[in-house]
Amino acid sequence: MNFSYLTDPAHWDPSNPGSIPNLILSHLGYTALALLIGAVIALPVGLYIGHTGKGSFIAINAGNAGRSLPTLGLLMLMVTLLGLGLLPVLIALTVLVIPPILTSAYAGMRNLDHRVVDAARGMGMRPWQVLTRVELPMALPIMLSGFRNAALQVVATATVAAAVGLGGLGRLLIDGLAVNDYSRVLAGAIVVAALAVLVDLFLALIQRLIVSPGLKGS
Repeated sequence: MNFSYLTDPAHWDPSNPGSIPNLILSHLGYTALALLIGAVIALPVGLYIGHTGKGSFIAINAGNAGRSLPTLGLLMLMVTLLGLGLLPVLIALTVLVIPPILTSAYAGMRNLDHRVVDAARGMGMRPWQVLTRVELPMALPIMLSGFRNAALQVVATATVAAAVGLGGLGRLLIDGLAVNDYSRVLAGAIVVAALAVLVDLFLALIQRLIVSPGLKGS
Protein backbone atom coordinates (compact mmCIF):
# COMPACT_ATOMS: atom_id res chain seq x y z
CA MET A 1 0.00 0.00 0.00
CA ASN A 2 1.19 3.50 -0.86
CA PHE A 3 0.85 6.07 1.94
CA SER A 4 2.73 8.83 0.11
CA TYR A 5 -0.30 11.14 -0.06
CA LEU A 6 -0.81 10.93 3.70
CA THR A 7 2.84 11.48 4.51
CA ASP A 8 3.36 14.45 2.18
CA PRO A 9 3.51 17.61 4.39
CA ALA A 10 2.04 19.71 1.56
CA HIS A 11 -1.25 17.88 1.93
CA TRP A 12 -1.47 18.95 5.59
CA ASP A 13 -0.81 22.65 4.95
CA PRO A 14 -3.88 24.62 6.18
CA SER A 15 -3.12 27.41 3.70
CA ASN A 16 -3.97 24.99 0.88
CA PRO A 17 -7.79 24.90 0.38
CA GLY A 18 -7.59 21.27 -0.73
CA SER A 19 -5.46 20.12 2.19
CA ILE A 20 -6.60 17.30 4.44
CA PRO A 21 -7.29 19.58 7.47
CA ASN A 22 -9.52 21.85 5.38
CA LEU A 23 -11.33 18.88 3.87
CA ILE A 24 -11.89 17.52 7.39
CA LEU A 25 -13.37 20.85 8.50
CA SER A 26 -15.80 20.99 5.59
CA HIS A 27 -16.69 17.32 6.15
CA LEU A 28 -17.43 18.02 9.81
CA GLY A 29 -19.46 21.05 8.76
CA TYR A 30 -21.77 18.93 6.58
CA THR A 31 -22.01 16.38 9.38
CA ALA A 32 -22.86 18.93 12.08
CA LEU A 33 -25.48 20.67 9.93
CA ALA A 34 -27.22 17.41 9.06
CA LEU A 35 -27.18 16.26 12.69
CA LEU A 36 -28.53 19.59 13.92
CA ILE A 37 -31.36 19.74 11.38
CA GLY A 38 -32.17 16.06 11.88
CA ALA A 39 -32.26 16.42 15.67
CA VAL A 40 -34.52 19.49 15.49
CA ILE A 41 -36.96 17.52 13.34
CA ALA A 42 -36.71 14.02 14.85
CA LEU A 43 -36.34 14.61 18.59
CA PRO A 44 -39.68 16.38 19.20
CA VAL A 45 -41.51 13.81 17.05
CA GLY A 46 -39.83 10.84 18.74
CA LEU A 47 -40.36 12.24 22.23
CA TYR A 48 -44.02 12.99 21.53
CA ILE A 49 -44.70 9.53 20.08
CA GLY A 50 -42.84 7.84 22.92
CA HIS A 51 -44.51 9.96 25.61
CA THR A 52 -48.07 9.59 24.31
CA GLY A 53 -47.87 6.22 22.56
CA LYS A 54 -49.68 7.73 19.59
CA GLY A 55 -48.33 7.05 16.11
CA SER A 56 -45.87 4.33 17.16
CA PHE A 57 -45.96 2.97 13.60
CA ILE A 58 -44.20 6.18 12.47
CA ALA A 59 -41.16 5.45 14.63
CA ILE A 60 -41.07 1.78 13.61
CA ASN A 61 -41.40 2.53 9.90
CA ALA A 62 -38.84 5.34 10.15
CA GLY A 63 -36.30 2.89 11.52
CA ASN A 64 -36.99 0.40 8.74
CA ALA A 65 -36.80 3.12 6.08
CA GLY A 66 -33.51 4.40 7.44
CA ARG A 67 -31.88 1.00 7.04
CA SER A 68 -33.01 0.55 3.44
CA LEU A 69 -32.76 4.06 2.01
CA PRO A 70 -30.08 4.49 -0.71
CA THR A 71 -28.46 7.80 0.22
CA LEU A 72 -26.63 8.23 -3.08
CA GLY A 73 -29.84 7.58 -5.00
CA LEU A 74 -31.67 10.14 -2.87
CA LEU A 75 -28.86 12.65 -3.45
CA MET A 76 -29.08 12.20 -7.21
CA LEU A 77 -32.85 12.69 -7.03
CA MET A 78 -32.41 15.90 -5.03
CA VAL A 79 -29.79 17.15 -7.49
CA THR A 80 -32.19 16.47 -10.35
CA LEU A 81 -34.93 18.43 -8.60
CA LEU A 82 -32.88 21.21 -6.97
CA GLY A 83 -29.64 21.40 -8.95
CA LEU A 84 -26.09 21.27 -7.64
CA GLY A 85 -25.17 22.82 -4.32
CA LEU A 86 -25.30 22.32 -0.58
CA LEU A 87 -29.09 21.99 -0.26
CA PRO A 88 -29.51 18.58 -1.95
CA VAL A 89 -26.59 17.21 0.06
CA LEU A 90 -28.08 18.46 3.33
CA ILE A 91 -31.48 17.01 2.47
CA ALA A 92 -29.98 13.59 1.68
CA LEU A 93 -27.84 13.53 4.84
CA THR A 94 -30.67 14.82 7.04
CA VAL A 95 -33.01 12.11 5.76
CA LEU A 96 -30.30 9.60 6.72
CA VAL A 97 -29.97 11.11 10.21
CA ILE A 98 -33.65 11.33 11.14
CA PRO A 99 -34.54 7.60 11.54
CA PRO A 100 -31.95 6.64 14.22
CA ILE A 101 -32.59 9.82 16.22
CA LEU A 102 -36.37 9.45 16.01
CA THR A 103 -36.42 5.75 16.88
CA SER A 104 -33.98 6.18 19.79
CA ALA A 105 -36.05 9.03 21.24
CA TYR A 106 -39.16 6.87 20.91
CA ALA A 107 -37.46 3.80 22.41
CA GLY A 108 -35.98 5.82 25.26
CA MET A 109 -39.40 7.13 26.27
CA ARG A 110 -41.16 3.76 25.89
CA ASN A 111 -38.58 1.84 27.95
CA LEU A 112 -38.79 3.98 31.07
CA ASP A 113 -39.34 2.51 34.51
CA HIS A 114 -42.94 3.62 34.84
CA ARG A 115 -42.89 3.06 38.60
CA VAL A 116 -40.51 6.02 38.85
CA VAL A 117 -42.74 8.11 36.57
CA ASP A 118 -45.82 7.22 38.63
CA ALA A 119 -43.95 8.10 41.81
CA ALA A 120 -43.05 11.51 40.37
CA ARG A 121 -46.68 12.13 39.53
CA GLY A 122 -47.68 10.98 43.01
CA MET A 123 -45.34 13.60 44.46
CA GLY A 124 -47.39 16.26 42.72
CA MET A 125 -45.08 17.03 39.80
CA ARG A 126 -46.72 18.76 36.87
CA PRO A 127 -46.63 16.98 33.47
CA TRP A 128 -43.83 19.22 32.15
CA GLN A 129 -41.82 18.57 35.33
CA VAL A 130 -42.26 14.82 34.94
CA LEU A 131 -41.07 15.09 31.34
CA THR A 132 -38.03 17.30 31.95
CA ARG A 133 -36.90 16.04 35.37
CA VAL A 134 -37.74 12.35 35.21
CA GLU A 135 -38.53 11.00 31.75
CA LEU A 136 -35.90 12.82 29.68
CA PRO A 137 -32.98 12.07 32.04
CA MET A 138 -34.00 8.40 32.15
CA ALA A 139 -34.35 8.22 28.36
CA LEU A 140 -31.06 10.03 27.73
CA PRO A 141 -28.74 6.96 27.46
CA ILE A 142 -30.82 5.40 24.66
CA MET A 143 -31.30 8.77 22.94
CA LEU A 144 -27.57 9.48 22.95
CA SER A 145 -26.82 6.01 21.60
CA GLY A 146 -29.12 6.78 18.68
CA PHE A 147 -27.42 10.13 18.14
CA ARG A 148 -24.01 8.44 18.10
CA ASN A 149 -25.29 5.95 15.54
CA ALA A 150 -26.60 8.80 13.39
CA ALA A 151 -23.29 10.64 13.67
CA LEU A 152 -21.30 7.60 12.55
CA GLN A 153 -23.58 7.10 9.56
CA VAL A 154 -23.41 10.70 8.42
CA VAL A 155 -19.62 10.97 8.87
CA ALA A 156 -19.19 7.96 6.60
CA THR A 157 -21.84 9.07 4.11
CA ALA A 158 -20.94 12.77 3.87
CA THR A 159 -18.34 11.72 1.30
CA VAL A 160 -21.19 11.85 -1.25
CA ALA A 161 -20.97 15.66 -1.13
CA ALA A 162 -17.95 15.44 -3.43
CA ALA A 163 -20.06 13.67 -6.05
CA VAL A 164 -21.94 16.93 -6.67
CA GLY A 165 -18.91 19.21 -6.63
CA LEU A 166 -18.72 20.11 -2.94
CA GLY A 167 -15.81 19.61 -0.56
CA GLY A 168 -15.24 17.22 2.30
CA LEU A 169 -13.13 14.10 2.47
CA GLY A 170 -15.02 12.62 -0.46
CA ARG A 171 -12.87 14.87 -2.66
CA LEU A 172 -9.91 12.59 -1.95
CA LEU A 173 -11.89 9.58 -3.16
CA ILE A 174 -13.53 11.20 -6.20
CA ASP A 175 -10.46 13.11 -7.38
CA GLY A 176 -8.16 10.19 -6.68
CA LEU A 177 -10.25 7.79 -8.73
CA ALA A 178 -10.52 10.34 -11.55
CA VAL A 179 -6.74 10.37 -12.04
CA ASN A 180 -5.99 6.80 -10.87
CA ASP A 181 -4.18 8.18 -7.82
CA TYR A 182 -4.84 5.31 -5.43
CA SER A 183 -2.58 6.78 -2.78
CA ARG A 184 -5.06 9.67 -2.54
CA VAL A 185 -8.01 7.25 -2.46
CA LEU A 186 -6.35 5.28 0.33
CA ALA A 187 -5.69 8.49 2.25
CA GLY A 188 -9.36 9.45 1.96
CA ALA A 189 -10.54 6.06 3.18
CA ILE A 190 -8.16 6.10 6.14
CA VAL A 191 -9.01 9.66 7.19
CA VAL A 192 -12.78 9.04 6.94
CA ALA A 193 -12.47 5.90 9.07
CA ALA A 194 -10.27 7.66 11.62
CA LEU A 195 -12.63 10.64 11.76
CA ALA A 196 -15.62 8.35 12.37
CA VAL A 197 -13.80 6.67 15.25
CA LEU A 198 -12.75 10.01 16.78
CA VAL A 199 -16.27 11.45 16.50
CA ASP A 200 -17.70 8.35 18.18
CA LEU A 201 -15.12 8.52 20.98
CA PHE A 202 -15.90 12.21 21.50
CA LEU A 203 -19.64 11.55 21.69
CA ALA A 204 -19.04 8.59 24.02
CA LEU A 205 -17.12 10.94 26.32
CA ILE A 206 -19.96 13.47 26.20
CA GLN A 207 -22.43 10.68 26.99
CA ARG A 208 -20.31 9.56 29.93
CA LEU A 209 -20.18 13.10 31.31
CA ILE A 210 -23.86 14.04 31.04
CA VAL A 211 -25.66 10.77 31.80
CA SER A 212 -26.48 10.27 35.46
CA PRO A 213 -24.20 7.60 37.03
CA GLY A 214 -27.27 5.72 38.26
CA LEU A 215 -28.47 5.25 34.68
CA LYS A 216 -25.24 4.06 33.07
CA GLY A 217 -25.91 0.45 33.85
CA SER A 218 -29.48 0.56 32.56
